Amino acid sequence: MTEAESQTMQGEGLEYLRRILLAPVYDVAVETDLTPLTKLSSRLGNQIFLKREDQQPVHSFKLRGAYNKLANLQEAQCIHGVIAASAGNHAQGLALAAHKLGIKATIVMPITTPDIKVDNVRRFGADVRLVGKSFNEAQAASIEYAERENKTIIHPFDDKDVIAGQGTVAKELLQQQPKTDVVFVPVGGGGLLAGMAVYLKQLQPNIKVIGVEAEDSACLQAAMLAGQPVDLAQVGLFADGVAVKRIGKHTFELIQQYCDEVITVNTDEICASIKDIFEQTRVIAEPAGALSLAGLQKYCKTSTGDESLVAILSGANMNFHTLRYVSERCELGEQKEAVLAVTIPEEKGSFRKFCHALNGRVITEFNYRHTAQNKENSANIFVGVRTGGEQERDQLLTSLAQQSYQATDLTENELAKLHVRYMIGGLNPTNSQERIFRFQFPEYPGALEKFLDTLGEHWNISLFHYRNHGAAFGQVLAGFEVENDEQLDFFNHLKDLGYQWQEETDNEAYQAFLS
Repeated sequence: MTEAESQTMQGEGLEYLRRILLAPVYDVAVETDLTPLTKLSSRLGNQIFLKREDQQPVHSFKLRGAYNKLANLQEAQCIHGVIAASAGNHAQGLALAAHKLGIKATIVMPITTPDIKVDNVRRFGADVRLVGKSFNEAQAASIEYAERENKTIIHPFDDKDVIAGQGTVAKELLQQQPKTDVVFVPVGGGGLLAGMAVYLKQLQPNIKVIGVEAEDSACLQAAMLAGQPVDLAQVGLFADGVAVKRIGKHTFELIQQYCDEVITVNTDEICASIKDIFEQTRVIAEPAGALSLAGLQKYCKTSTGDESLVAILSGANMNFHTLRYVSERCELGEQKEAVLAVTIPEEKGSFRKFCHALNGRVITEFNYRHTAQNKENSANIFVGVRTGGEQERDQLLTSLAQQSYQATDLTENELAKLHVRYMIGGLNPTNSQERIFRFQFPEYPGALEKFLDTLGEHWNISLFHYRNHGAAFGQVLAGFEVENDEQLDFFNHLKDLGYQWQEETDNEAYQAFLS
C-alpha cells in the first residue's frame, strides 16, 4: 500500500468515525444491554457476552441504520417519500424511522411474506405493496416505483449513512466492555460488520473483529476469495435475515480493510446457539440473530481460552413455525444426538436387545417397518441416540460393532435428517393380520427400554415409530402380527401392561398409507 493510499484509507476511517459519533439514532433506538452468558462462559473457558439488539423497538439493529439515513436526507429527497424492498427487519426499521420523522414510507414485499411481518410494517404507517414471489422481484418493482413516483430508495446495507448508523452498536460496546478481545458480527450484506469494524479499529485496533456467515449464504467469503463482490448462485433461506446473494460494494471495501477473519457455520450450529441464547436469556433469537454466537462457539474449539468474547444478537423476529425445526436440529448442532442406521436380527426381542446394547443411553427416535425387501433374518432401523459429544458418538459406534451390529452414522447426512427420518414406513407386504396401536407412557431415561421389556416377545413387531421431543409423555406407534386365534391372549396382555393404549387399525390414515 502506498503512502497516498494509506492516507486516503485513514481519512475515510476518520470520516466514518465522525459519522458514527454524530449519528442521531437515539431519537428512536435504545442503548441495548451487554449480557454476560455465565453458563456458556464456564463451559467454553472464556468470558462471553451478548450484545442485545433484540431489545430495540423493532427487535433488530436495522432501526439504527434506517433512522440515520432518513435523518441525513435533504428535504427535497423526502417530499415524495422513501421506498425499499424488504421482507424482514429492514422493512420494520425503515417503517418506524419514517413514522418518527413524518416521512411517507413505501415497502415492497414479496407476496410470500408472512402476515405477521406485513402487519408489523403496516402498524408503523407504511404503505405495503406485495409484489412478486421472491426478494429479487420485489426489489425490481421497488426500483420501478421509485423512478415512476420520484421516491428515494433506502438501501438496506450498502450506504454510508446506513453503515454509520449500524456502527453505533460498536460505540456502545466499547463503553460497556472496553477490554474486549474478540467481537463476532453476523454478515448478510455487510452493513453491521462494516460499521462496527471501522469504529472498533479506529479506537482499539487490538480488538479482533470476526464476521460470521451461514455456510449456505457466504457471500463475503466468496468475495474475499475473488477479491471483489460476486454473486452466489443461490442462498439458503433458513437464516433469512442474512440470505444475501452479493455483498455490498461499500461494505466490502471497509470489511477488507478492517475485518480480521470470516467464519462460516451450518444450520445445526445456528440452531444450537438459538437454544443456548434461550437458556441464558429466555429470548428466542431468529437464526440470523444467533449466527454470531454460533461463530463464537466454533472459534472457541481452537482458541487458547480465557478471552473476553462478544457476540452480536442482531435480531429476534423469529417465525413461530420455525421453532419445531430448530428444536429438531439443535441437539445435532451441539453434537448431543447421533443419528444411525442399524441392522438388527429380524426376530422377536431384537428391539429390546438393541436397547440393552446402548448401555443406558437415551433413545430420541426409533423407526422401523417390516418389509418384504428386508434381508433374510435381518432388518434396518433408523435410531437417534443422545450422546455427550462426537467422542461419545465414536465410542457408541465402536461398542455396537463389537456387539456385531452393523451401524452407519447418518448424523451429518442432510437427506436423513430432513426427509428420510419422516419416511420410514410403507405398506404391509405380508399376508399377516397386522394390528396397529398407539401407546403413551411417562417419559424418563430408560422409559422406552422399560416399555419394550414390559411388552415382551410374544408377538412379532411389524411397525415401530418413536420420537422423543422432550415432552412429559412418550408416544409410540406399533404394529403387531396377531393371528385370529391369538387375539384374546393379545388383548389380555395389553390390559396387563399398565400403559395407556388405543387401537388404530381402522384409522383412515393407517389404511391409506401403511396397511
